[in-house]
Amino acid sequence: MALFTLGINHHTAPLSVREQIAFQPGTVPQALADLTRGKAVQEAAILSTCNRTEIYFCSDVSELASQWLADYHRLPQHEVAPYLYTYPERDAVRHAFRVASGLDSMVLGEPQILGQMKDALRLAEEAGTLGTTLHKLFQHSFAVAKEVRSTTAIGANIVSMAAAAVRLAERIFERIADQKILFIGAGEMIELCATHFCAQHPRLTVIANRTVERGLLLAERIGGQAIRLEEVGDRLAQFDIVVSCTASPLPIIGLGMVERAIKARRHRPMFMVDLAVPRDIEFEVGEMDDVFLYTVDDLAQVVESGFESRQAAVFDAEAIVSERVDGFLRWLATRGTVPIIRSLRDAAERARRHEMEHALKLLAKGDDPARVLENFSHRLTNKFLHAPTQALAQAGGGRDDLPELVGRLFHLHPDSRVGE
Repeated sequence: MALFTLGINHHTAPLSVREQIAFQPGTVPQALADLTRGKAVQEAAILSTCNRTEIYFCSDVSELASQWLADYHRLPQHEVAPYLYTYPERDAVRHAFRVASGLDSMVLGEPQILGQMKDALRLAEEAGTLGTTLHKLFQHSFAVAKEVRSTTAIGANIVSMAAAAVRLAERIFERIADQKILFIGAGEMIELCATHFCAQHPRLTVIANRTVERGLLLAERIGGQAIRLEEVGDRLAQFDIVVSCTASPLPIIGLGMVERAIKARRHRPMFMVDLAVPRDIEFEVGEMDDVFLYTVDDLAQVVESGFESRQAAVFDAEAIVSERVDGFLRWLATRGTVPIIRSLRDAAERARRHEMEHALKLLAKGDDPARVLENFSHRLTNKFLHAPTQALAQAGGGRDDLPELVGRLFHLHPDSRVGE
């Protein structure tokens, strides 16, 4: 079974395509079970974030995963194929190491992707689709990421998505402190955004979440209030800034809801940030005159401002990745020899047991122990050498490399001669 990575990301596809391919965390275990059901794919893990959806898998046929991905999301394969990339073995390993290290992220060097990869590993393990190869790949990826972050400046001067959202809001409003902010969701990204916005001391901060208890916990930490997600429609007009990031498969805020809110606000501007994939806010909302709507792809332009200062560290990080790829591939190569090594040891053990039983019977009959041991050693040596000797005798001129291979296997000196 060969190792592959199949994926789609912010480099290859726009948000409108990525959101059609995304997996929600709750659907990943069943998706993995479906992918590996036919045994053509023996190991699999799915990494799905706002910027990428990737399948790491072991199979003899790489095309199976792309067809499965299209079928799973009920999309024609010809529509999905132009945006997909498939990396075989070495490239798959290198890609995994670069992703974990933040070298392939929209925000160069951002640390969140490492946690997301650990979640992907956990979900695959829980689904029972994580084998030795993928487990080793992910563990090596985490080790490489740690080395890159601890020995290079790849994570220095990062402008995060959360910080970028605040910068954009400051272009619309003179003072964040005068605004009322609504955060929809209570996950890690919303918590990061809330932390950045609350540092500006806004007039009002409200958390809207499907689970009110979780929303209350976050609201207490940032000094805000919490409401039920169902209340958003009625209260939307109160807020100047709206930041949303949920796992909803369908939009939470529609065009009609925002039109009513803008009318109630008497066309005072509203700044909205949609960090969800699939999107929480219908894209038509961005076409309204009094709404400034930004998605994760829009924030990338602001994020780029810190890119040049980290470029010097990229060279060092890429060198680390390349070196560690070679190490992993050496381990992977040994995996192919495991079955033959096991068979060789089993055959040797069977021969040893057989000759031991034969020798014990002779000793039980009263034969001379010295002669029994001598006979035992000769018989065992002949059994061990029979197969390679026969292979050499039958090779003739067809395998010129066989003598050299046998010499390497048995550590024979190249200048040794019979009788010397």
